[in-house]
Amino acid sequence: MTPIYLDYQATTPLAPEALAAMQPWLGDLESNTGWANPHSAHSAGRKAAAAVEVARDQIAALMPSGGRLVFTSGATEALNLAIRGVLPAQAPRRKIVTIATEHAAVLDTCKWLESQGYDLHVLPVDSHGLVDLEQAALAIDHDTALVAAMLVNNEIGVIQPVAALAALAHAAGALFLCDAVQGYGRVPLPDAADMIAISAHKIHGPKGIGALWVRDGVALEPLIHGGGQEQGRRSGTLSPALCAGFGVAARLAESRAQQDADHVAMLRDVALPLFEGWTVNGSLDRRYAGNLNLQRDGLDVSRLLSDVRGVAFSAGSACASGSGRPSHVLTALGLPTPKVRSAIRLGFGRYTTVDEIERAAHLISTATSSQSGSQTG
Repeated sequence: MTPIYLDYQATTPLAPEALAAMQPWLGDLESNTGWANPHSAHSAGRKAAAAVEVARDQIAALMPSGGRLVFTSGATEALNLAIRGVLPAQAPRRKIVTIATEHAAVLDTCKWLESQGYDLHVLPVDSHGLVDLEQAALAIDHDTALVAAMLVNNEIGVIQPVAALAALAHAAGALFLCDAVQGYGRVPLPDAADMIAISAHKIHGPKGIGALWVRDGVALEPLIHGGGQEQGRRSGTLSPALCAGFGVAARLAESRAQQDADHVAMLRDVALPLFEGWTVNGSLDRRYAGNLNLQRDGLDVSRLLSDVRGVAFSAGSACASGSGRPSHVLTALGLPTPKVRSAIRLGFGRYTTVDEIERAAHLISTATSSQSGSQTG
């Protein structure tokens, strides 16, 4: 049988409409079209450039007004560009405030800047994975240059109060960066953000392309120097095919927003009763419905992944797989290491069916019961 894919936080299936939009720009040698450099001045280059700008507008349609979209190779580059690129203009402020459950692309970049002399303050979260706004208000002071927070957590799906954090940042004269990789096209973006990082492959677009939305007036130093493409903020030749796929994926996310939201909420309501006896990690009330991070005492997740080969799911964040370290997100919730290591993540979305949820739950539950039986035997 076809494997059941339940790892939507790691990546999403490429939408057929996005693939169709990409194909004309992958090139056709016989007709000598489709593969021109969008930064070339000839007619073929101008056509490719026009396709890039159509995509830019489609993606920006979901963003706040008053900003400009910069294409990048992905969200990791977008977040690095935002954090490292904006700080020089914020001098003499030297403080960065972020949250303990952020993605490694934020935390590791901030830690590197700390080694370069910046002051890093990492806010804790409660047992539900939510930041305390009173603690945030104390940390975000007039020495703060940047506040960085994730909209929807990639491991536990928790939605942080980013609008309130942006307000605290602005009250202190700091800038606010929102990592909206898991939230873009799914939950409302903070209108007050100064920068928003996103990725195509999380919304049924292609891998290898992301973007940073930058509010007008925000100064940004480039990380990548060269030809000066992307408004001088990011050099490098753009792929019209990747841009076109990203653009159509964004257009679909906008047009299908309510439909997709209703679908994942229904799937969550189907899934929860099927995992009786499991604990849900993170808030259920302030959460994106397409994520379930589940924990069961004594579970050997490595064995479970091996036993349930017909289901693609995760033992944690795919971005940290293979590191051998327990999830920093679950650890930040206060879970001891044995509980952290006995958690799985199920991610579902637009193309997931009820039948797949039910079959996956049966396979996982059967394998889990087999483990319990062998342990007691």
